[in-house]
Amino acid sequence: MSTSSHFYEFARVAQELAETRRTTDKVRLCAAYLQTLTEDTDLDRAVGFLGEGAFSTTSGRRAAIGHRTIAVCAATFLEIDYELVFRPSRIATGSASETIEKLMENLDVARTKRRVDVRLSLNDVEQRFETLAALRKREDKEAFLMEVWRDLSPMEIKYFLRVLGGGSLRIGFETRSILNAIAEAFNCDAETIRYTHMITGSLGKTAVMARNRTLEKARFTLFQPIAFMLASPVESRATEDISAYIAEEKFDGMRCQLHVSHENVMLFSRDLNDISASFPEITEIYTGKNLPPTVLDGEICVFRENTIQSFQQLQKRMGVKKPSQKLLKQHPVIFVAFDVVYAEPQVASAEDNAGRIHGDGTLFEMPLGLRRQILEALCTQYQIPLVDQETIQSQEDIDRLFERALSHGNEGLILKHKDSPYEFGQRKKSWLKVKKPGGSLDTVILYATAGSGKRGGTYSDFTLGIRVSDDERYEQDFVPIGKAYGGYTDDELKKLNAAIKPLVRERFGPTLSIEPHIVVEIEFDEIQLNKRTKAGYTLRFPRFRAIRWDKSPRETDSLAEVERLFNEKADKKRIPQAAFSIP
Repeated sequence: MSTSSHFYEFARVAQELAETRRTTDKVRLCAAYLQTLTEDTDLDRAVGFLGEGAFSTTSGRRAAIGHRTIAVCAATFLEIDYELVFRPSRIATGSASETIEKLMENLDVARTKRRVDVRLSLNDVEQRFETLAALRKREDKEAFLMEVWRDLSPMEIKYFLRVLGGGSLRIGFETRSILNAIAEAFNCDAETIRYTHMITGSLGKTAVMARNRTLEKARFTLFQPIAFMLASPVESRATEDISAYIAEEKFDGMRCQLHVSHENVMLFSRDLNDISASFPEITEIYTGKNLPPTVLDGEICVFRENTIQSFQQLQKRMGVKKPSQKLLKQHPVIFVAFDVVYAEPQVASAEDNAGRIHGDGTLFEMPLGLRRQILEALCTQYQIPLVDQETIQSQEDIDRLFERALSHGNEGLILKHKDSPYEFGQRKKSWLKVKKPGGSLDTVILYATAGSGKRGGTYSDFTLGIRVSDDERYEQDFVPIGKAYGGYTDDELKKLNAAIKPLVRERFGPTLSIEPHIVVEIEFDEIQLNKRTKAGYTLRFPRFRAIRWDKSPRETDSLAEVERLFNEKADKKRIPQAAFSIP
């Protein structure tokens, strides 16, 4: 056995983080734990397990083992019937990993199978993740998983499974808080920690560099995606100083980060996943351009007859790893650039307003105006579609450009401060999005889920249903159409929590099934096709517009209205796009 720190201690701290309410207390607790990890390898592993999962997000690896396989494996290990015992238990807790933990604690058969004198190290657990990732047959994975469980306590098993699943451990402690804990543990500047994580892509590496005081050695790496800069919504179309901004059209497409170096090209989505295979025509075009090392921020849109088509058409391309020739022909896509975050040093070594020379190729700190100059030069030389920028001096300018964007079928405008740096991974006031809702619907609350952090103990996430009582395809009265967790005031949330108590049908761990009685008018950005749902559609960014205490469930909108709005948007006539240039 390795001499590295025990996984049990990691699991204990994770559980304590889950039970701690205040974020500042969580950060302090995590920082204290990180200080106990004397080996750099353990620090790397623990922080990675906490925020990324069994494998680093930059590795592209995962242990492919499904939730159903794990559940059936647990039932076998515990010698219980899956349908009669395990499944009802999981429904009661709302969590498979928590169900397994509780059953492991309380069933004698589990206690007799576990080797209680074993304490696996972080290194031991990492090696077991490696082994699981290498196994291909389901029966081999199940056999190995049950062998691993013999060496873990119930609490360790829960967190072993959550780490294995990747991403959040569901303890109310996400990446931002982990970075703050690293900064506190090793007395470093929080912004420097955030920057280092952004360009390394690894929480573990960031923690090790923080402890060893080597943060200044962090370097940007091509083909490793960075967090996108985000825009904040504005309530009206006015800003404090309009003349300090420029305007760009907000396209009806998919955000994309394009990394290219001569014949090597990769595309990354907003959630930093590699989507290159889904859009082969874009990778092919840029492979042939022979660009120097460059990273562009932009949008992928379906583009046909000089017109950006609806997002519904782009949806048919999203997630398709090997699109057919028919699909490529029916829904051709284009990449439109609107920012550059990395360029070959000799290209990017421009002097900014403060007299600084950016010679390493990264342009994050360079003001938008200078980044635009570099972008325009690249787009002109290599024939890259580029979003047009418009100067604005008055509210009338914004109104005129907003209406033009809508006539193109686009969502609205993005207003960008002329001197703004590229604030990766943040949503500040440097970029503002001006748009109007895609529509609104009257729905009913079907489920309420307890929040975490400041909303801990309060039901603040609501699954909303659309009426299908008159639809012959359905037996029930309502089916889910979206999930909203914003748009209400604190007073409204308090009133909602009181109102749902007498309407509870069933409890599934942190989630309540609600009698469909409370009507909520929601607004949303887009209606999307989703064949995996009962409705066949989901709503993009739904949020509360009003709680309609005056309406009954019989007065809510039907699925037919959803279908009508979807088809209306898809069939809307768009004028040819005149808000970007193809040099």
